[in-house]
Amino acid sequence: MDIPRLVIAGTQSGIGKTTVTLALLAALKRRGRKVQPFKVGPDFIDPGHHTAAAGRPSRNLDGWMLGAAVNREVFVRAAADADVSIIEGMMGLFDGSSPTSEVGSTAELAKQLGAPVLLVVDGSAMARSAAAMVLGYARFDPALRVVGVLFNRVGGESHYRLLKEAVAAETNLTVVGYLKPDPALVIGDRHLGLRMAIEQGPSDLYEKLGKAAAETVDLDLVETVARSAGEFPAASGLLTPHASRRAEKPVLIAVAYDPAFCFYYPENLELLEAEGGEIVRFSPLRDQALPEVDLLYLGGGYPELHGETLAGNVGMRTAIRSFAEQGGPVYAECGGTMYLTRAIRDFEGRSHEMVGLFPAEAVMRKPGLTLGYREIEITSPCVLGLPGTKARGHEFHYSSLVPSGTIEYACAVADAKGQARCPDGLVRGNTVALYAHLHFGSQPGLARALVSSALAVRARGVVR
Repeated sequence: MDIPRLVIAGTQSGIGKTTVTLALLAALKRRGRKVQPFKVGPDFIDPGHHTAAAGRPSRNLDGWMLGAAVNREVFVRAAADADVSIIEGMMGLFDGSSPTSEVGSTAELAKQLGAPVLLVVDGSAMARSAAAMVLGYARFDPALRVVGVLFNRVGGESHYRLLKEAVAAETNLTVVGYLKPDPALVIGDRHLGLRMAIEQGPSDLYEKLGKAAAETVDLDLVETVARSAGEFPAASGLLTPHASRRAEKPVLIAVAYDPAFCFYYPENLELLEAEGGEIVRFSPLRDQALPEVDLLYLGGGYPELHGETLAGNVGMRTAIRSFAEQGGPVYAECGGTMYLTRAIRDFEGRSHEMVGLFPAEAVMRKPGLTLGYREIEITSPCVLGLPGTKARGHEFHYSSLVPSGTIEYACAVADAKGQARCPDGLVRGNTVALYAHLHFGSQPGLARALVSSALAVRARGVVR
């Protein structure tokens, strides 16, 4: 398959990869292109902005979490009908889960996709030194195709000409242009990253970014570089269920979706649908009652920023607890797990009453960042499957649970190095609540198990 594609990589974190990616997505869309965005690594916030800028759902690709075969499958499924695919890297080009190998890095992913790399360089305080930096990145891994450079935070055309001339004199890389620093085009941040696209509402930010790129970036060159990627293998069917076991009526799955809960990998929802589920969105912030459903999925997000509103919505908290206590299957991750505890204590020390299904308080601690890849193994039968089932994901949170009673866990946990971590998967009845965000692409059996659990409960006529 002919799939033009381009990886946007940085020399380091904080270099402006997301700004550059959004500018290119918006600029190419303004040209009438169907642009498919991707994000390297476990991230929900950047893909939300990609989706808003491109008008197509952004997908995550990850060397450690998913592996090469699944990455290629996710990529080709999403990119097959696009004119060009833009893949935003993470951290620096060669940074990943190991300091001595490419595992989990943007470089590894670029090689898995056979994609050329456009290197983003902060040119704000450099001239000829830029050539030395670019040359080092281009030569570090001969198997990687670093083919172009885009300078960010460049004051103007004269400075850009110096940078371009320096790179041209020492390398054969294509310099495609630059972006100027502009406070109006910066997305604000907070703990855990940038502010989310869902919080912005209607915004002309992406249109402004697209116009800025059109003024100072040679978009013809960008597309030419992307078309140099060559052919890509067709889909292999890895994420297609082997046999359809759909019920006569779809399994209705209530998915929490609002500014408090909006972190979901698209493949998680799509695999649930492939197993016979039908997604019904609802808002724990705004809705007073649950829709009539068979399964409840509470994703991650920022419940700590909406503690007062969530606490005040007593009707929803009561409905969710009642659904769970009657045996309704519930799957929660991170923010959803915090919501199922007795209370969330925010950064200011204020406690907000939550669903109360688990005897613990989720306490926010600014120095208490937990971040890393996770592999979970089910140790007790639960709605996610049988003992021995493994899946991969990541943790990223500033909260920790302070128990006020006995809590049981359904999963053993290891990090990317195979070192044991604290158990995860709070379990009560047909509820499982993880701190880890799991990617069902790493274990499609999770979706099958959740839908099967919902069908079993429906057959008993316990809840609906």
